[in-house]
Amino acid sequence: MKQMVLATAMTLMAGAALAQTVIVSPEERTQIRQYVVKQKVTAVPADVSLSVGTVVPETVELHTIEGVPSATKYRYVSVGGRTALVDPGTRKVVEIID
Repeated sequence: MKQMVLATAMTLMAGAALAQTVIVSPEERTQIRQYVVKQKVTAVPADVSLSVGTVVPETVELHTIEGVPSATKYRYVSVGGRTALVDPGTRKVVEIID
């Protein structure tokens, strides 16, 4: 019984982890890059680290993405030519778009 409960719990946790995976197609990556380039947003300090899993500081403004359905629930920040998709609820970087 304990093994069954443990196996079920592990399956649920794995499913939750997969649900948070961001899948952005190559076409959508291009659309996001083009969208970001056209926007006039405040520069993010160069000392802000952009890697998947890092938390973007509260002092950094997150910007909306329009026109890319798979990315509308996320926000973005750009630093040094790199764009990060950010979960606005946790402020964690979920995807890097170079």
